[in-house]
Amino acid sequence: MTASLKGYVAIVTGASRGIGKGVALGLGEAGCTVYVTGRTLRDGDSDRPGSIMATAEEVTRLGGLGIAIKCDHQVDAEVEAVFHRVHEKHGKLDVLINNATSYTTPHGPPEDHPYWELPIEVWDEMHKVGLRSYYVASIFAARTMVSQRRGLIVNISSGGAAKYAGNVSYNVVKAGVDMLTLASAEELRQHNVAVVSFWPRFTKTEVVLANPEIYPKWRKGWSTIFNGRVVAAVASDPKVMEKTGRALDIGALAEEYDLRDDDGRRPVPIGK
Repeated sequence: MTASLKGYVAIVTGASRGIGKGVALGLGEAGCTVYVTGRTLRDGDSDRPGSIMATAEEVTRLGGLGIAIKCDHQVDAEVEAVFHRVHEKHGKLDVLINNATSYTTPHGPPEDHPYWELPIEVWDEMHKVGLRSYYVASIFAARTMVSQRRGLIVNISSGGAAKYAGNVSYNVVKAGVDMLTLASAEELRQHNVAVVSFWPRFTKTEVVLANPEIYPKWRKGWSTIFNGRVVAAVASDPKVMEKTGRALDIGALAEEYDLRDDDGRRPVPIGK
């Protein structure tokens, strides 16, 4: 299935790098106008690779229209300003991708100590951005989507919502994300607005590729844009309301929409 999102307007939070960037690129490849948000405006502004300007430029190069807006998703006023700007410009919002997250370490959730030996800040950081920011962005998206009686909210989650993945705070956040999906979908269903969680698999992000000694199985990972192509397929599905409230595995979706990564592989659906 080749997704077409021409005429669609989307916001992807936390799109400087990683899965957020990959999703933005996949939407752009399908012809979408994509607003990419994050704290890193330009390359070099952070000690980590990637920026929202670079992502936006690549979205445009792939056939969409990428627009970068600097936003700290810990600051509600900045988040509200993003949605106000999009509504003022387009009068609508078709898709929101909640992806923004923040860790106290550069490589993700710390897995080298049990939770009782970690600073409480580890919990606070992950919940404030990785869960609370999803809720806040969903509020502003819903206000537009309910009035237009259509829309899709995709919450980037993981299998860590259902089984231990190396860090207690991470697991609780992802379980919370999936419950946010289920509960908000119930309230939005009557307004024809769909909400789904998306479970990627191990992805070859910039951090993974730069640290192969930390991630010895990096070659078996999936490209970031593969996540985006699968999300684009969901966004373009006229029957997406049939999926609302559910946590969706990338393997099952790739099989349903007949999608493969650039190397021809496709993840085996969970449970098969």
